[in-house]
Amino acid sequence: MRHGAVLLADRHSPMLEGVRDLLEGCFEAVIMVADESSLFQAVDKLQPACVIVDVSFPCSNRAADNIVSQLHRLAPDLKLIALSVHDERAVAERVLELGALGFVVKGSAVTDLLPAIEAVMSGQTYVSGSVYPPMRSQASEGVLL
Repeated sequence: MRHGAVLLADRHSPMLEGVRDLLEGCFEAVIMVADESSLFQAVDKLQPACVIVDVSFPCSNRAADNIVSQLHRLAPDLKLIALSVHDERAVAERVLELGALGFVVKGSAVTDLLPAIEAVMSGQTYVSGSVYPPMRSQASEGVLL
């Protein structure tokens, strides 16, 4: 199923390019941004169906915990998936508390990102399987919470 636009925010252009290739089949448009100003302008003007953002994306608002909380305050109904190099459970739980509906470890983005998008777009929460290892033998599969 193709959704509207997705906004991808990451400072690392190789990551942006790789993830963009994955997303082009799922969305009508893939918009990539690499700075905070562009991110907030795109969310405001384009009202994307989904935002995928690196949890370490810089956030100039010192009152915000991080970019996820800032985005959630700006657009509480936003379908938000956080990308992270960290696979610690505490990081995933904190990001979900701040308003993300999905948490994908960058190392497993190739296998986890599309299922995460489908889950989040249907109102479910998704976390990479390396964070919450599933009962099945394939730890790379994600977990719906």
